Amino acid sequence: MAELLFWPVLLAYGEAAVAYFGETRRPGLPGRLATWGVRLGWLVQTALLGLQAARADGFPWATWAGSLNLFVWLVVGAYLIWGCQPRYRLLGLAVLPPAAVLLAIAHAGGGTSTKGGNGYSTVFLVLHVGLVLVAFAGFTVAAGLSALYLWQERRLKRRETTILRRPAPSLATLDALAGRTVLFSLPALTLGIAVGIARLVSNGDRVDALVVATIVTWFVWAAYLALRATRGLSGRRAAYLALAGFALVILVRLALPATHFA
Repeated sequence: MAELLFWPVLLAYGEAAVAYFGETRRPGLPGRLATWGVRLGWLVQTALLGLQAARADGFPWATWAGSLNLFVWLVVGAYLIWGCQPRYRLLGLAVLPPAAVLLAIAHAGGGTSTKGGNGYSTVFLVLHVGLVLVAFAGFTVAAGLSALYLWQERRLKRRETTILRRPAPSLATLDALAGRTVLFSLPALTLGIAVGIARLVSNGDRVDALVVATIVTWFVWAAYLALRATRGLSGRRAAYLALAGFALVILVRLALPATHFA
């Protein structure tokens, strides 16, 4: 049953990714098709996650592949908050192609199956994994907004003749939304790290590379907010710093998949 749900999700996200590319060339119908692809894919993935939760013996997303599946769902869900509006459709170009790829990787690693559970407390995993993934999903959307900012800024500087045919939010709106998204996400990462460290201390476990990379990621995004508040960081510099922070998110999610929960 899980396999039957996975393929429609991947197909819908893939269709949306292709349609968003079409939206850059001829705005209108491709964007609407992409939006419906994202909506339907996210709803089916929600059913997939519900099936996993119902059938798994324990926390169903405790493995790196399972948490990657949940991460994709959170990212796409966060995107849908704005992505259904025509002027934010091009944000999908930064979200859906990697979401489809990451979902395929999660499936290859067994993250979409209904098998799960380990020796860790379900409450601990919900708090630690859930909070960290919520934060990372927010950072991903903030990075997408920053990428859209840089793209839109380049279009304005080049005075492209197509700029009026491809609606996008103003630069100030994109910059402000990215900042607010990070402001919401950082407390979630802070709590997630605190829960994880408390568990490490209570069990006498060693700090590994994944923990160190997550803490470094926290410092980068904390610096992003601090510089915005104290030094007025905004615009292109803020966008580049957000993309650097997103690179660390990818490092934590993919390059360091060796998990504490195996």
